[in-house]
Amino acid sequence: MSDPLPRALEILWEEASAPRRSGGLSRERIVAAAIELADADGLGGLSMARLAERLGCGTMSLYRHVANKDELVTFMLSTAPGPPPGPADSSNWRAGLTDWATGLWNIYHQHPWVLAAAAAGPPADPGQVAWLDAGLAALRGTELTERDKLAAVMAVLHFVRGAAALNIEAAQVEIPDYPMLLRRLLDEQRFPALAAALEAGAFDTADEDHLADFHSGLRQLLDGVATRMTARG
Repeated sequence: MSDPLPRALEILWEEASAPRRSGGLSRERIVAAAIELADADGLGGLSMARLAERLGCGTMSLYRHVANKDELVTFMLSTAPGPPPGPADSSNWRAGLTDWATGLWNIYHQHPWVLAAAAAGPPADPGQVAWLDAGLAALRGTELTERDKLAAVMAVLHFVRGAAALNIEAAQVEIPDYPMLLRRLLDEQRFPALAAALEAGAFDTADEDHLADFHSGLRQLLDGVATRMTARG
């Protein structure tokens, strides 16, 4: 006998096939307000008391719709990303995965708390599962095995998460001119590869080039996926 699903997942999957509408205070309103709070102050700034104040209700009223904060975060994770990009041309898997990855990049910057919340476990709610399905669907016209498709999508996912996290963190911390700092600190004999990259200007990037750098790294990753396809072909 399989273990029972967490209550939040049971609710989400039931509503995926039969959405529930209700007036007044509802789980939908609670989740929307929670997302707004987390967007502004992070998950650490989200509490049931602050949420109740924002909604103009008593804290205990929230518990009629949401059991606790952990359950609330599960609902938020399924809602905040919104729908994934529409089906891409099956003959252009690279464009499909690029749109998918760019969509994730935008989500992480709109809702930075998703990076920390999603790290708690693999996607199991309808919202995140829809994004995983869309990533795999971008490769449906290729000759990759299903296992290789999943490996490719997960590699892109991890790249996007890491790149977005670094970019978001850098924007939140006052860092001196990093290339200049490295030039002061680096010993060329001790760190020859890093010194060569520094000398070539690889670190001299303007703030507005972060998205371009992201797409450059993504292209290199997709080149690797293409090589895998060629090897299988």
